[in-house]
Amino acid sequence: MSIGEDRPIRVVQYGLGPIGQGAAKLILEKAKAGQLELVGAIDIDPQKANKTLGSLVNAPSDTIISPDAENVLAETQPDVVIHTTSSFMPQVEQQLLQCIRHGASIVSSTEELPYPFARHPEITQRLDLHAKERGVTILGTGVNPGYAMDVLALVATGVCTRVRSVTVNRRVDAGLRRQSLQNKVGAGITVDEFRERQEKCGFGHIGLVESLRLVMHGLGWPIEGFTENLEPVISERKVKTPYLTVQLGRVAGIKHTAQALRNGNVAVSLDLRMYVGADQPEDRVIVDGDPPINLVVEGGIFGDTATVAALVNAIPQVLNAPPGLRTVADLPVPRCFLPEI
Repeated sequence: MSIGEDRPIRVVQYGLGPIGQGAAKLILEKAKAGQLELVGAIDIDPQKANKTLGSLVNAPSDTIISPDAENVLAETQPDVVIHTTSSFMPQVEQQLLQCIRHGASIVSSTEELPYPFARHPEITQRLDLHAKERGVTILGTGVNPGYAMDVLALVATGVCTRVRSVTVNRRVDAGLRRQSLQNKVGAGITVDEFRERQEKCGFGHIGLVESLRLVMHGLGWPIEGFTENLEPVISERKVKTPYLTVQLGRVAGIKHTAQALRNGNVAVSLDLRMYVGADQPEDRVIVDGDPPINLVVEGGIFGDTATVAALVNAIPQVLNAPPGLRTVADLPVPRCFLPEI
């Protein structure tokens, strides 16, 4: 029998920001069926450390949040770690290696991890090597990257006999999302402030090129070259959210695009518009193929809950995957993990 059938899957939640808290709460809910067990929680925030997880996520749990990852991993010996600490590979490499040393597989929301081979080849090689040596698996996933602009696109091509190009458009009303995301897209700042932050890098959506490469990789298409462009969306009216106000003429969010070339033509085109006050949010995949596909998710996929779901739903697949650093294109089609209560 596999883990989850003969005994519960032992899970540690590493990072308790908004996404980590959502993941922990969902794990606790699914644990009622007896196939999951949340055995540890890690966060270095002094306002969270040494408190019960239940008090933070408003769910029954006496697990004490610890700032000492080494101690938690050593004491709990998890099968898998849900990792939600940072967007960037250099910042999480040592955290991931630490989990690997303790024999834990990893599902991470780090946005550079779903397809890290081009941007961080040396880090990727180290993680892959250590994971294979310890017999564990690493996966980066979430709603975007990890689903809306890559996996969904690949799935849409599954009934085509030929594919000439793929276009993905994602429209998100950032005003409905968490405060950290509104800040990340620059909602409320001036255009000059937007440009200053843009020059410093690490601003806006992280992972669009990773999605681009993932789609090309999934279709077996080599990339001849690619372009990426980030521009501010300027608000045409005053818009209020629970966290901030965007004045007329200020930045409401971002327009982020990327295109990959094959045989001199655009093979994959991604267009993300994420801003406060966006009308008619949606996710759309257009496949120029035989047959042509026009797949639309009306209202769009709500990112905060979808990212949480993507992380937790990946647990069984990661535990059954070959050791090493894997992508969502390597694993079976994502599906909801529904342990029977």
